Amino acid sequence: MTNPLAGLFTARQKEAARRDLYARGARLCGEYLAAHDTRLTQAIGTLTTALDTPAADPFDALLKVGERALEAGENALALGIAETSTEIRQRSKGAWRLRARALDGLGRDDEAMESYERHLTLLGDGEPADEVTRGIDTLRRRRACLAEASTLFPGNGTPVTAPEFPAYVRARVTEHGPADPAVRRLLRLYATHRRLAERSGMPDPLLGGTTPIGVGGLRALLTGRAVCLVSNAAEVAGSGLGAEIDGYDLVVRCDTFRINKGGTGERTDLHAVSLRGATPWDGPAWTQQAGVRLVFGDPAGAWRRAVRQRLTAGAQEHTGDASLRRPLSDPALLGEDRWGTKAGTAFTVLRLLDFLDVSPRLDLIGFDKPGRLRPEEAEWVMDRATHVDDSKMRIALR
Repeated sequence: MTNPLAGLFTARQKEAARRDLYARGARLCGEYLAAHDTRLTQAIGTLTTALDTPAADPFDALLKVGERALEAGENALALGIAETSTEIRQRSKGAWRLRARALDGLGRDDEAMESYERHLTLLGDGEPADEVTRGIDTLRRRRACLAEASTLFPGNGTPVTAPEFPAYVRARVTEHGPADPAVRRLLRLYATHRRLAERSGMPDPLLGGTTPIGVGGLRALLTGRAVCLVSNAAEVAGSGLGAEIDGYDLVVRCDTFRINKGGTGERTDLHAVSLRGATPWDGPAWTQQAGVRLVFGDPAGAWRRAVRQRLTAGAQEHTGDASLRRPLSDPALLGEDRWGTKAGTAFTVLRLLDFLDVSPRLDLIGFDKPGRLRPEEAEWVMDRATHVDDSKMRIALR
């Protein structure tokens, strides 16, 4: 006589084995995706692998997929991930922040504000992240634009909403004409709303009085002045050359640097940085004091976003404008594509200073050892060097 329970047990064993095989297949797919080029596919791969790894917590991997989806402009995917995350952990601050940012990106302002408020409630007395503060401020400013637009033509009844705003503006222009004062105010409000929809507002758009400087302004600043470009090498910090470095008319430093008065000197008249990675706007803010800050980067969209998010109010007097963002490859400046996208910051700013050719003295300090510049960059420098002083780690180009 056949035992029906034995057959059921066998069937469940087979089903469990099949699920294990599916899980193994998913893990293999996850490992493949994790090795893929883009940050979003890497995050998806990490999540897929984590689901089949008992020791891993897939929740953090799930949030990371949402964050990477936002970076890639995939707001609908990010929202789906956020909704799943808030169902899994209803008190997760990160999940509600992700949900708010995704809704914000989709133009669902009221829901975004509710999610931001939920995030702040869960945060308690903690300090909100800059992106949350900017997001809430931007939403409030967009709401203010819609509220004022609704009052300009009282006879139109219902308040203006974000999805209806473009059609509302076209209708009022057709009805009253572009010369009407209320229409002109409406157009200004619409322009502000569109700008805030495309990028978040800044707490201090003037960055504490920072003024942009272009090629002409930089040339004027350099004219007739002795310039030195200082390496970030440890040998410079312990060199005792600080007073000599500060004796130059203009001191240039690059990327992340440390000040040691006796070795590196104290002044930073020009600070140059290069944007690296897929999301260069996510890096730390540039807070060290400088007279001029030049930010090198391409493409233009990533450069603008990084400048908006990483410049600090009051940390610089001037910042380079878009005409100085890619001096090596820009046909209006050097137009030298041969250096590629991996050119070092020090060489980029040096090549720019040499090209402008208005400084009677242009010295490099601390670049005399191999590895401080790429081989082809070091070769270019030594081909043009007029004097090398090993005792002071100085290479002179004038």
